[in-house]
Amino acid sequence: MANQSIPLDRIFQALSDPTRRAVVERLTLGPASVSELARPFSMALPSFSQHLSVLEESGLVVSRKTGRVRTYALETETLAGAQDWLQLQRDKWTRRLDQLDNYLWQMKET
Repeated sequence: MANQSIPLDRIFQALSDPTRRAVVERLTLGPASVSELARPFSMALPSFSQHLSVLEESGLVVSRKTGRVRTYALETETLAGAQDWLQLQRDKWTRRLDQLDNYLWQMKET
């Protein structure tokens, strides 16, 4: 699990920003160029490009340059890794809460 924590840290750090989350959400529809991704945001292109760099460094997106156009696509395996970790946490807390519920019912019955 320790080996997995560094990539998870980068993934969650990348997803901590609303702009980057919006980009990831947009990329669920399919690959897009930098200009297409930047269009909804009122920020300078260099600032927006920094967001894309963070997403790429985290492994959430990959880019490809064709001619003068750079296109980004979602890396679904990386996102699935984060989802797996979240599911493990959800399962663990569900079990704990079920145990607490059972304990409290037993306490009430006595």
